[in-house]
Amino acid sequence: MARACLQAVKYLMFAFNLLFWLGGCGVLGVGIWLAATQGSFATLSSSFPSLSAANLLIITGAFVMAIGFVGCLGAIKENKCLLLAFFLLLLLVFLLEATIAILFFAYTDKFRCCGVSNYTDWFEVYNATRVPDSCCLEFSESCGLHAPGTWWKAPCYETVKMWLQENLLAVGVFGLCTALVQILGLTFAMTMYCQVVKADTYCA
Repeated sequence: MARACLQAVKYLMFAFNLLFWLGGCGVLGVGIWLAATQGSFATLSSSFPSLSAANLLIITGAFVMAIGFVGCLGAIKENKCLLLAFFLLLLLVFLLEATIAILFFAYTDKFRCCGVSNYTDWFEVYNATRVPDSCCLEFSESCGLHAPGTWWKAPCYETVKMWLQENLLAVGVFGLCTALVQILGLTFAMTMYCQVVKADTYCA
């Protein structure tokens, strides 16, 4: 009976991780496409031009693919170390997603805003009268060094808060689906880990 349960969880987890891996391929593909066609699309900092939305998608996609591969291998091999590694890596994904979300809302010019309370917040960060290029009314290289008249004045906190209120349902559904998928993965991993331990104990 225990072996039958282990086999059922094994194939369910393999199928889940295969889909997870394919999702990572999709995110990686979008990141590569953005990097190839949009260049420095949504660069998050003028000091670090490589820190862009495209590169973050590439890193995230590669990370998700790696997690999916570890999960698939752990399921097929019924390896306790790989299953535990998958469980811990999937937990780290939550932190990565939170970081990307924070960076996106803080830096992107989609919301036509600058700074948390106003654009002067950046003066303390740079220790100079400048803002990120994403704060510019018209984006150009080093435009954040120009006069304040060329920058967005709206505070990002209020702008993002208003955007979230207007799109609360969509954001909530997306967040809930993401959380459910990851919780499902964590459940599969821990269930299979326990089943493998139980099977090893029974065989011993």
